[in-house]
Amino acid sequence: MAALGRFGPPLVLMVVIFSFSSVPGLNSGLGDWDTFLRKGAHMLEYGLLWGLWWRALRYGNPRVSIAVTLLYAASDEVHQTFVDDRLGSPVDWCIDAAGVGLGGLLVTLRASLARSP
Repeated sequence: MAALGRFGPPLVLMVVIFSFSSVPGLNSGLGDWDTFLRKGAHMLEYGLLWGLWWRALRYGNPRVSIAVTLLYAASDEVHQTFVDDRLGSPVDWCIDAAGVGLGGLLVTLRASLARSP
C-alpha cells in the first residue's frame, strides 16, 4: 500500500497528461492567449510530474526522476503524432524540459530558504 501512496500521484498525472494529449485539436478558446496558456500549462505539469517522481523515489538522485519525466515527455510527443489535429514537436519537448528545470530550481530555492537563518 505504501508504494501506491508514493507512485500513485505521478502515475495519475501521467494518465491525465495522456488523456489531454489524446484530444484532437485541443484549444482553450482564448484566441491569442491560447498558445501562451498551453505552453505554460506544459511547463507546470511537467515540473509537477518531476517533483512527484522525485518524491516517489524518496528524494534520491534527482537525475533518475528527471530522466523518467523527460522520457515520458518524449513519449507524449510521439503519442501526439498519432492523434488527429495534433503534432509531436521537439519544441514542445523543450518546453516540457524547461518545466522540469523550473521545478528543480523552485525546489532548490525553497530548500535554501528553509536552511537560511
